Amino acid sequence: MLDNKEIETKKFSRILGCSENLFSDIIKKNIKRFLSDNSITKEKTGKFAEFFLNNSKNSLDSAKLLFEVSTKKDLQKTTGLPNFNGFLWVVNSSYYSMFYMARALLESEGIKIKSDSASVHLITFNALVYYFYLTGKIQKGLIEEFKEAGEEASEVLGKEKAKSLIEDYSYEKAKRGRFTYEMGEIAIQNKAETSLNRAKKFNEEIRKILTLK
Repeated sequence: MLDNKEIETKKFSRILGCSENLFSDIIKKNIKRFLSDNSITKEKTGKFAEFFLNNSKNSLDSAKLLFEVSTKKDLQKTTGLPNFNGFLWVVNSSYYSMFYMARALLESEGIKIKSDSASVHLITFNALVYYFYLTGKIQKGLIEEFKEAGEEASEVLGKEKAKSLIEDYSYEKAKRGRFTYEMGEIAIQNKAETSLNRAKKFNEEIRKILTLK
């Protein structure tokens, strides 16, 4: 699933890197295709907005808890998890809280995304842009933050897959690798904090829109 999302976030970058008119044309073309193959369907009312809202809250709560335990030694001692490091999953959970919040917003308008599609993240992004940004209901900043969150989740998880290669180095290389790894951990912690704060802001703004319905 995350491998597919990594591919999709590269498409996000290409889309957002073009001119405003071209961006709009690409989104409209994509939505037309998604509607024609039933990746997106529309109903008068959405039945599952609350379901996605709960998923969003649970994902954000998970991100908050993981960050707290990862940064506080007393909590690590209390939970019996010394030196616990969950920063990687803070980034991932933060993104998913935003993803589910976007799904809740779409669902509130009766806009349904085919959940078993391999491109569900890309479809959700396009739908959010088409039905809410291009219509002036949300600001471009929220779209950019959603895109950045997805990219960072894919990037950090991709780096984690390669971490085990360090274990095959000689002593001197391993020592140098540990220094590089420690510096990397600081960067991941910073990314985790940024991701968590971004998710909080995104979710708060989307909730404001939902409360006006």
